[in-house]
Amino acid sequence: MDEQHTPPAGPASGGLDPRTELSEFLRTRRARLKPQDVGLPDFGRHRRVPGLRREELAQLAGVSVAYYTRLEQGNGRNVSAEVLDSIARALRLTDAERSHLTHLAKPKRQKRKPAARAQQVRAPLRHLLESMDAVPAYVVGRRSDILAWNRMAAAVFGDWGLLPAQERNWARLVFLNPDYRELFVEWERKAYDMVAYLRMDAGCHPDDPQLSSLVGELSVKSEEFRGLWAAHDVKEKSHGVKRVRHPLVGELTLLWESFRPAGDDTGQSLVTYFAEPGSPTAEALRLLASWGADARRSGADAAAP
Repeated sequence: MDEQHTPPAGPASGGLDPRTELSEFLRTRRARLKPQDVGLPDFGRHRRVPGLRREELAQLAGVSVAYYTRLEQGNGRNVSAEVLDSIARALRLTDAERSHLTHLAKPKRQKRKPAARAQQVRAPLRHLLESMDAVPAYVVGRRSDILAWNRMAAAVFGDWGLLPAQERNWARLVFLNPDYRELFVEWERKAYDMVAYLRMDAGCHPDDPQLSSLVGELSVKSEEFRGLWAAHDVKEKSHGVKRVRHPLVGELTLLWESFRPAGDDTGQSLVTYFAEPGSPTAEALRLLASWGADARRSGADAAAP
């Protein structure tokens, strides 16, 4: 029998609806698994559901089909940590996905919605940024907002101080600013990561109207964002490699690390970029350090016909 998928209705306004998010997340995780992936027979014929059926997932998780169906319909009330863990194992979730599932199924209850406040970076963290003379670094906050940066970050990525405050947001820059599509050599990978980070944020803060507004704006203006958002993939910021095209020094291969300040519950992260010692990128960073925040503008002017 075909499954009927009717996600719960979202709220008329404000933040994202946790019930809808839970329903879609479980459905997309189940859809990516095939019977042979989890040791179940695949009879092939009449299988009209992408991935595992609900009854197959329930069997793997050791819960009743009715119970799992209610959960996938967005009803996570009173679900135990043990059941969530069983379902996470059955779905083969990553650590980030397990955390996301827990946030969606058992959201923190707030007595009243807090008033929207501007995100603030602690003075010691700003001083740390300023002291990192040779390392591009910035602080990113909720909703991928760029909150503070040093002169080396401006030299590599552009001077965000020239942008209106609302535009200092990685998601907007990646999807709506053509300069950043050119900046990242692997733009599609950057775009995927950006949406996965936003999804993680949405799971932790589903009642954030500013995040809901950002998602709505990007969904209207970017077809690529709509497709990636519908996939419900999530990631934690951790570390990796980014390749960028710089108008003054050419292509840079930058390693990056993300750090969450200890005891900080604001959702802010310090992101730092560096190069392999002795590499061409290390030499390029030394050159950019001598140019400062004007490096990108100077390089663009030099490249102009």
